[in-house]
Amino acid sequence: MSSESSPAKTPEEVEKSSQLHDTYDEKLGLDSIDASNGDEALQLVGTQATERFSEEYNRKLRRKLDFVIPTISAAVYFSQYLDKTSLNYASIMGFPIVGQQYNLVSMAFYLGYLFWEFPTVYISQKLRLAKYLGGNIVVWGILLMLHASTNNFAAFFVLRFLLGMCESCVAPCLILIISMFYKKNEQATRISWFYIMNGLTQVFGGFVAYGISFYSGKAIPPYKIIYILLGALAIVVGIVVLIWLPDSPVNARMLTKEERIAALERVRNDQGGTENKKFKKDQVIEALTDVRTWLVVLSTILTSIPNGALSNFSNIIIKSFGYSSKQTLILGTPAGFVGSAMVIFCGWYSDKKGERMIPIVFALVPTIVGSAVLIGMNGSTNKGVLLFATYLLGTFGSALSTIYAYNASNTGGHTKKVTINAMTMATFSIGNIIGTEIFQPKDAPAYIPGKTAIMVILIVQLIVSFILRHINIRLNKERKAKLAEETARRGWTEEDVQRERERHAFADLTDKQNIFFIYTA
Repeated sequence: MSSESSPAKTPEEVEKSSQLHDTYDEKLGLDSIDASNGDEALQLVGTQATERFSEEYNRKLRRKLDFVIPTISAAVYFSQYLDKTSLNYASIMGFPIVGQQYNLVSMAFYLGYLFWEFPTVYISQKLRLAKYLGGNIVVWGILLMLHASTNNFAAFFVLRFLLGMCESCVAPCLILIISMFYKKNEQATRISWFYIMNGLTQVFGGFVAYGISFYSGKAIPPYKIIYILLGALAIVVGIVVLIWLPDSPVNARMLTKEERIAALERVRNDQGGTENKKFKKDQVIEALTDVRTWLVVLSTILTSIPNGALSNFSNIIIKSFGYSSKQTLILGTPAGFVGSAMVIFCGWYSDKKGERMIPIVFALVPTIVGSAVLIGMNGSTNKGVLLFATYLLGTFGSALSTIYAYNASNTGGHTKKVTINAMTMATFSIGNIIGTEIFQPKDAPAYIPGKTAIMVILIVQLIVSFILRHINIRLNKERKAKLAEETARRGWTEEDVQRERERHAFADLTDKQNIFFIYTA
């Protein structure tokens, strides 16, 4: 069978075809690399990988990073969670605010957190990330110590509001730093290494508060000693962050120039980028119009409502079983070990299997079961079973650390990253605000409506997790098909594809703009 050649195209048709290809290329993030809009990393390593480093070299570099970044991040989270939950310990150590005013003081922290979340992430984008974080830690340490200077409801409300403002930058800053220094299959584990502090501080704080509870002097109430000690600790941690925590691989003083280049080349293929000081409106719009953003927001708020409730009322629930204040402080500590174990397991599983949503399911189910037991056995004299159920409640916390890892692994474009991180943490505060109100004084001591709400909310979050996972798997299939089509259209070899992948890595493209970006389910 003979074939006829295609008729020659007119100049207008050629130009129109070229424009269509340009538009297509722009949508895929191809042929649109502008070095002036790229990450700061381009200044150091350029658009192509010019140096290759051995696996052994990269392993040694990762160990060096691990010694500093997750360690200091853990100290930050240790201090933050102690400071945030200091009210929980103070509540059974002579704290002068009770009833609905206690609920309002609990809420004030998250109101400040919500109020300042968006300003703080965009300010941090313009400044040196770790230095901004360290400055906030020092300030909140001072604010915490000032809690010991008053017995007044209004003063406590204002101080807790300001404390929330200062602490609102912690998770976004640490997530960005982890995402800049670590590959996607390393991020969940490193985030779990600092998020584990939420559980361990529950153990540490419980024993410290227990020791202070034996203080019988008249000079200062025991709850004020808690605030002075924890505030001083925060100031020390803030100074450590200011001196030693690196801002990004580009200007990490702890690394040699060669190690900085190697650190950047390690993460090049992940297409997540590093740091960019330019605010890009189009990336904000993309974040707001991405359905996954709103599912992450929903998932965060569903996790945070139980957090707001239990972080301030867990000791009160245990005490309602008939224990003394001293016994409650000790008996609350095993929940910290249970929560920490779940965080480490979920972080390990998440990176090992390349999953983000399945570990969330693992974290939620025990809490749902614990809530059901507390509801079903309300009024029981079997304290052992009731205590075990309260320990199960703490497992849900690792869902939030996995959401942090999800954001780090599934978002490209620096402005889009900080926007989604801000939305995540803003809804974290909204959820916690709601959570402070679900355990109402009129429902004491059983708090059945609050426990029921926790169980139902987390069942809904299970559904949201599976929806998010399905969307990312579908997007990867579509992305793979588009890349195959583009490879065939351009006649690329495997080497050409790798060259283009390297060229796009630090161009500050969003995940939707970059055809080489792969989502983690």
